[in-house]
Amino acid sequence: MKRRNFIQRGSTALAGVAGISIVPSSVLGKSLGHVAPSDKVNLACCGIGHRGAEVVRALHSTGLANVVALCDVDMRGEHTLDIINMFPKVPRYQDFRLMFDRMHDQFDAVTVGTPDFSHFPITMLAMSMGKHVYVEKPMARTFNEVELMMAGAKKYNVATQMGNQGHSESNYFQFKAWTEAGVIKDVTEITAHMNGRRRWHDWDVNMNQFPKGEAIPSTMDWDTWLMQAHHHDFHKDYHHGQWRCWYDFGMGALGDWGAHIMDTAHEFLDLGLPTEVDPIKIEGHNTFFFPKASTLAFKFPARGEKPPVTITWYDGVNNIPPVPADYGVSELDPNIPPPSDGKLQPAKLNPGKVIYSKDLTFKGGSHGSTLSIIPIDKAREMKSELPEVPKSPSNHAENFLKACKGEEKCRSSFDVAGPLSQVFTLGVMAQRLNTKILFDRETKKITNNALANALLYGEAPRKGWEEFYTL
Repeated sequence: MKRRNFIQRGSTALAGVAGISIVPSSVLGKSLGHVAPSDKVNLACCGIGHRGAEVVRALHSTGLANVVALCDVDMRGEHTLDIINMFPKVPRYQDFRLMFDRMHDQFDAVTVGTPDFSHFPITMLAMSMGKHVYVEKPMARTFNEVELMMAGAKKYNVATQMGNQGHSESNYFQFKAWTEAGVIKDVTEITAHMNGRRRWHDWDVNMNQFPKGEAIPSTMDWDTWLMQAHHHDFHKDYHHGQWRCWYDFGMGALGDWGAHIMDTAHEFLDLGLPTEVDPIKIEGHNTFFFPKASTLAFKFPARGEKPPVTITWYDGVNNIPPVPADYGVSELDPNIPPPSDGKLQPAKLNPGKVIYSKDLTFKGGSHGSTLSIIPIDKAREMKSELPEVPKSPSNHAENFLKACKGEEKCRSSFDVAGPLSQVFTLGVMAQRLNTKILFDRETKKITNNALANALLYGEAPRKGWEEFYTL
């Protein structure tokens, strides 16, 4: 019997059997943990070394994505080889604009695992072309860039996710449940701290110019690395994560860790933007790179019935914040990914937070680490009153990919992550200028310092990169 006739005859026979329903193979496959290639999200990956590589692996490991394009300005550099070897047949590019030009009809979403300052142009181009975006934290380097990214997400109606992965882990669901149940309420003060060693801690704070240029690695497209930033000659201390040290390129310890420590409090306490950022302590102030230690007080006004809140941020190896006498042990979350320059070193006080409310005090770590009530006697007393905390239905990577397919909503979408990232831009501005900032939440302007207000927009982009600010 010819195959066509066999199919027709088989279909007729099955249709005549009462009570039989045919389950599509795609549904059966999904129920058994298999996702057909046609049901996966096609990904173009920008930045495939160091943290960018971890993002690619996390998304690919879900089984919900096809990696169809790779892009990195240092393609064939040692730090990009693992991902290249992982996807040897996938097209490679050094300039994301060329990748978009040639392959825009072959991918659905884009990952952005590049230096902080370069998130903006890639993300704006992606959204303007209808692509969903997973961008590492913080969203961007300047207040205005974040503002434009939030507007772009609404305009183009795409799924967006900032890469603070703890926002899909236990701390997120616990903080949400405890806030909704009234366990966390009437918060007035938060201490947030990251006291680990940073790359710039060994540098001379008396630097009065940028480092002199060095030979550009043969594998690197340095001009595209600079993107919209004004020109700098290549130097090794801008590469391999060292960009995080410099105000021109990175967001320091605050931008790096704030999104893992302050994120749930910022969202579920409805903090929004501060009215004041006060640099209480700046040790080793330098206009080129971040201080050796800083203490910043972010003041948020009352929101409805919620009282004003002050978040005091501490960074620096020896800039240890005061903690309650019954604080207990400072634990390091074993799930925190290591930095690109080696293993995460335990600090005198490991990254975390203390939350003070009218009646209770909470201790927490970073990323997905859950809160505990202190002292322990109070925690035991309240155990029966605490609500059940639901388990996460998806990790951060799965949440993004399912959002791309319309199955979930991103938990750290730009409307959530944007104001948080803008808090960091204001904090970094206070560090860089070493001055108090007064901010009008309604007009979104700095009212006490003309230079600081201009820095909300940052420097004009390099020639040829202006268009990304108009998308």
